[in-house]
Amino acid sequence: MTYRLGVDVGGTFTDVLLVEEASGTTWRAKTASTPYDQAVGVLNGIGKVCDEAGIALSDVAQVLHGTTVATNAILEGKGATVGLVTTKGFRQVLQIARSYVPGGLAGWIIWPKPEPLAALENTVEVDERLASDGTVIRDLDEADVRTQLAKLHGIDALAVALINSFADPAHERRIAQIAAEMLPGVPVSLSSDVLPELREYERTVTTVANGYVQPQVKRYVETLSGKLAEGGVAGELAILRSDGGLSTADAAIAAPVTMLLSGPAGGVTGAVWTAEQCGYSDLITFDMGGTSTDVALVQNLTPRIGRETKVGDLTVRASSVDVRTVGAGGGSIAHVPELTKALRVGPQSAGADPGPAGYGKGGTEPTVTDANVVLGYLPPSLAGGEITLDVDAARNAVGKVAEAMGLPTAEAAAAGIVDIVNENMLGGLRLVSVQQGFDPRDFALVAFGGAGPLHANALGKLTGAWPVIVPPSPGVLCALGDATTSKRSESARTVLRRFHDLTGDDLAGILRELAAEAGGRLAEQGVAGPDQTTTYQVDVRYHGQGFEIGIDVDPRWLDDPASALTTLSSAFDLEHERLFSFLLSTDHELVNARATVSGPRPQVAATRLPDGDGDPSAALLDTHPIHVSGGPVDAHVYDRTKLHARDVITGPAIVTEMDSTTLVLPGHTATVHPSGSLLINPVEG
Repeated sequence: MTYRLGVDVGGTFTDVLLVEEASGTTWRAKTASTPYDQAVGVLNGIGKVCDEAGIALSDVAQVLHGTTVATNAILEGKGATVGLVTTKGFRQVLQIARSYVPGGLAGWIIWPKPEPLAALENTVEVDERLASDGTVIRDLDEADVRTQLAKLHGIDALAVALINSFADPAHERRIAQIAAEMLPGVPVSLSSDVLPELREYERTVTTVANGYVQPQVKRYVETLSGKLAEGGVAGELAILRSDGGLSTADAAIAAPVTMLLSGPAGGVTGAVWTAEQCGYSDLITFDMGGTSTDVALVQNLTPRIGRETKVGDLTVRASSVDVRTVGAGGGSIAHVPELTKALRVGPQSAGADPGPAGYGKGGTEPTVTDANVVLGYLPPSLAGGEITLDVDAARNAVGKVAEAMGLPTAEAAAAGIVDIVNENMLGGLRLVSVQQGFDPRDFALVAFGGAGPLHANALGKLTGAWPVIVPPSPGVLCALGDATTSKRSESARTVLRRFHDLTGDDLAGILRELAAEAGGRLAEQGVAGPDQTTTYQVDVRYHGQGFEIGIDVDPRWLDDPASALTTLSSAFDLEHERLFSFLLSTDHELVNARATVSGPRPQVAATRLPDGDGDPSAALLDTHPIHVSGGPVDAHVYDRTKLHARDVITGPAIVTEMDSTTLVLPGHTATVHPSGSLLINPVEG
């Protein structure tokens, strides 16, 4: 038997999912995260889940890991001290940055500019200059390079970002060679490797970010690899990228900036896997945790990939799943400002310690979780009696909101809290759907995370996205995504040529050359050429525009060079009109080109539940009162582990499991799919 381990590290919990590929059988474990050393929590979870499955660590073929090490280094400001080498005259490129002024009524707001990750005192200029086409204007002065590098003291990493190095990396590579002599042991990040594209600020900040997180990522990955080997795990360690693909441990160390959204990408990948088993290809993902909610849009089982990754105040140019985050979660605190007396929910969170009042750990602030307890949506006993909620503490906390607003009952205040947090999350869902020109009614809604299934039915009503799909083990879906994705590599290049100066053969040659580069790297990671799949994307704009739009290129276009550019122009015009409702008559311009090469997805069998007769009564645990539409109703409580395929649960109902709780509202049904997912739909008529 072949076993794959998916591991996802969060701020509070580390989720581990063990999958046996042939049968699709899964085992799951949830352990406390260990911020002082994430490897400890990972190893604890791996040991726990292997014990549960009755296998040895040596039976694990692959450990597939979504990590927040790079993300946390940036959010906490605990990355490396980075030295930066730039072209003479560009020393303040990070300080000047990219200006942004909000429009409309927000124009008066002064937006604080975050401190650059490379300090000005650690930035040096070298004498060299290239033109935008790669022509050498001034040769690299190697004596000056040595003089400037000698000024850098106490740095942990070095970033090299020369003007126009995307056109010719020779000068940067020579500086790296000199740095290896003068600064032994200091990792060097070259902009021509990290982001070989135009726009010096984006290229520089991305390269510096790569250097900023590289020592921590290197230390963590090497430590985890060593401890896995010591524990008897002979399988390969792979790290999830922000775009949902996997890379080897060595590739992750070389380019950690591609892992900044590793965690959310795992959830989207797992949601795609789940939706595919249920027969749906267009979906919106809804991942609600304790502090925030992540949402993303998927078409044809392919997540929308953005070209920017944002972590805190930092935005870098790196491919990532287009995930939008809303400050709304189970721990979001409800409060009533004295001035307005208007109820607000979040973005402040009670966190895991002390957490919501209902957890009984000393928390007193009213949270979304407490509101769900008061409304009865979270029964007092969860996870087979392993977790007991303090209903009185939750009522007391929510009662403070009722008192501040002059409401007659805690239930009325709790209903308001839930309605507001649902509206907040609806705003996030609209960001990835309506604001991007998509009708959410054309998509299924996949809900996961610890709190997602509790609010999913309500979000389905607000968006009109049906069915609402609740996967098995929704609290550890990110780990499932880690275990069911494939290796990936990407190559990119700035072209900057107008279409009338370009031919279809030129376009095909550029893209196929990039594919060969990415495919070669994937071959070095053990993915043979016949097993590789290539996709292409280009950034196109009207000549004279200051921004471009990413357009996917069908490989079949390249087989007909005579019409390739015409087809590409039409695709760009269609997307431009969808986004902005107008077209221009000026010539098109090709800005950047990219090729992404992926390996085969693992052949993991989907779980198949035994057939039922539609009656879920064998899974019935209890009847529990809940408050809906201002009044109490009785809801059946079901044990999800005892449900069978095609069982139909009629709302109002609550479905409990180890890591999450699903609420089915009146007027809706939840049908158990053979793959184990719950499909929630409104009752017809």
